[in-house]
Amino acid sequence: MDLLSPQEDRLPAARFDIDLLAARLVRATEWVAARQGTPLRLGYFGASTGAAAAIGAATASPIQIYAIVSRGGRPDLAGAKVLATLLAPALLIVGELDTNVIKPNQSAFALLTCQKEMVTVPGATHLFEEPGTLEAVALLAAQWFQRYLGNG
Repeated sequence: MDLLSPQEDRLPAARFDIDLLAARLVRATEWVAARQGTPLRLGYFGASTGAAAAIGAATASPIQIYAIVSRGGRPDLAGAKVLATLLAPALLIVGELDTNVIKPNQSAFALLTCQKEMVTVPGATHLFEEPGTLEAVALLAAQWFQRYLGNG
């Protein structure tokens, strides 16, 4: 889901307002939880700043989040305190050639105390546009979610 309106998305500052994005994700999670017919384990998949929003929302939400996947994300933007308090298992996926996010992901990974894994996809850049790289992300994410959401 898009956490910003089309007008807000035109403002670079809004894309980096992690607190705003996380708060909207919490509200969306509460809405889903209030309307689902059967109890489900919920997980978040976030890319770019959406990864930080997912981590922030998972730590703030009254609804338990059971797994998080970050694809080419900036989990570091969630902040050290939030990263250190995350309980949901987190998978950080980065592209081998995405030099702008590898170090921030490594820093965020070091702060996480939850079940965690960081995977580098060979030959992938930031958007995973290279042949087979997005499919690799999909497989990694599906396996992570199956592991933590599948047998609830």
